[in-house]
Amino acid sequence: MEHSFASATILLLLITDPLGNIPLFVNALKAVPDARRARVIVREVLIAFAVLLGFMFAGQGFLAALGLSDVSLQIGGALVLFLIALRMIFPPPEPSSPVPMNEPLIVPLAIPALAGPSAMATVLLLVSQAPERRMEWIGALSVTMLVCALVLLSAERLQRLVGLRVVSAFERLMGLVLVSISVEMLIRGLHALARSWPS
Repeated sequence: MEHSFASATILLLLITDPLGNIPLFVNALKAVPDARRARVIVREVLIAFAVLLGFMFAGQGFLAALGLSDVSLQIGGALVLFLIALRMIFPPPEPSSPVPMNEPLIVPLAIPALAGPSAMATVLLLVSQAPERRMEWIGALSVTMLVCALVLLSAERLQRLVGLRVVSAFERLMGLVLVSISVEMLIRGLHALARSWPS
């Protein structure tokens, strides 16, 4: 699937899902003093950015080492995106977990909330399909992380302002968009597989 800068940014925003991560961040930061919360959020976003940037640069070597083709990555990525989209539309019941009593570091905010397996697979897919446009994908990732930081820095205010119901409804709408993107990726991947199959 050919991506533009705008479509890659939208795809990464759907995958990192800053709105859907608002409840997780608010809960994980309850034990953190108010004065430190902004620093923790920025730190976790920067860690997620560094991890995904690393995958962008090491992606081609990673695929070559595992002997994976672009087609298999595209089909696998489409299936992963489809499953993520289904979880956005039909979220599982949240298990009751105690509020962490210390400051979170890397887990669970940077990884897997922002830089999860689906985000890693997506940046790998972008670079593998158009490695010559790597700077464009870095720009898309940078915009995505900036939006994530702005949304999550306002997480508590947004949650109070619009409520969890509105956040949940918006996340399900984004899930529907992501379903369409994943199906399109799957169709194109299957077409590419059919063309490469020996007749």
